[in-house]
Amino acid sequence: MKPCMQTSASQAAWNKGKLVGQKSPLKLKEIWAIRIRLQLTEQVRDLALFNLAIDSKLRGCDLLSLKVSDIAQGRSIMHRAIVMQRKTHRPVQFEVTDMTRQSLLAWIDRAKLSNNAFLFPSRVKRSPHLSTRQYARIVRRWITSIGLDVAAYGTHTMRRTKATLIYRRTKNLRAVQLLLGHTKLESTVRYLGIEVDDALEISEQTEA
Repeated sequence: MKPCMQTSASQAAWNKGKLVGQKSPLKLKEIWAIRIRLQLTEQVRDLALFNLAIDSKLRGCDLLSLKVSDIAQGRSIMHRAIVMQRKTHRPVQFEVTDMTRQSLLAWIDRAKLSNNAFLFPSRVKRSPHLSTRQYARIVRRWITSIGLDVAAYGTHTMRRTKATLIYRRTKNLRAVQLLLGHTKLESTVRYLGIEVDDALEISEQTEA
C-alpha cells in the first residue's frame, strides 16, 4: 500500500506551492449547517461522504478507498468498522452513527452499488474512486457553502473535527489517540493542538 501523500514523479501534489498548515476543525453548529444544506439540496452522495468523514476520522486516502463491504453486510450498515491505515499500516476502528448509516444506505441504494464496489466511485474513467484532489474540491465546496474561509479548512478538517469534539468533551487524550490510530500520544497532542487550546482557555478564565 502507498502512503497517503505519495505521488508519482509526473504528478505534482495538489497542495504544491500553497501555504499548508494545521487545518481548523468544524464546530458543532458548522457541522449541522453543512449537513442541513446537503439534505435540503438532496445531495445524497455528499451527505453520505460528509457524515462518514466526520464519524470515521480517517485520512482522505483511507476514506476514499473504502468499499461497500467495508461498512455494510448486505443491506445492513455496520455500527462499527475497522480499516487498515495506508500511512501506518495499523488497523483503526471507528463507529458509524445512526444518521451516517441512514445516509450511507440511501447513497448505496441511489447509486446501486454492489458489495465489492468502491463506496464513492469516481466519474473519471482513470480513477475507480474519488481522488484526494476531487475530495479536496468537495470539502472546499462544503466550507464555502456556510461562509467559512477555505484557507483555514481542508480535508484534514474532516479528520480532526470529531476527535477535537471528543477531547473537549471528555479530556480523554488516550481515547482520541486510539480513535485517530496514532502510535504516539505526542502525535495526538500536536495534531489537536490541545496544549495551546488548553492554555488559552485557562488564561481566559484567569483574571490578572
